[in-house]
Amino acid sequence: MITIIDYGVGNIKAFVNVYKRVNVPVNIAKTAADLEGAIKIILPGVGHFDHAMSELIKSGMREKLDELVMIQKVPIIGICVGMQMMGNSSDEGKLEGLKWIDATIKKFDETTIKQ
Repeated sequence: MITIIDYGVGNIKAFVNVYKRVNVPVNIAKTAADLEGAIKIILPGVGHFDHAMSELIKSGMREKLDELVMIQKVPIIGICVGMQMMGNSSDEGKLEGLKWIDATIKKFDETTIKQ
């Protein structure tokens, strides 16, 4: 079952509605216990990197997510700041990331973007 992580940062209902529309069952995880049986994970997020990391840590799901992703190799997709959090760190925050991807998330240098 697809499990959507609900740590208070993101529009969970939008994801649920999409899957409901195509008749795909989803589970919403708000606690580590809710992650049992997850075979695919969505880590959404909206807003500032440090706030999102703090809220995920406060949720109590960090350790179980580390186990699922890094040890059990459960597939995960990060959306928006959820993807950024999967790296080591971000230019847009001071906290460490989840370190699931060995990368530093860089902020776009808008001066290099061609108009």
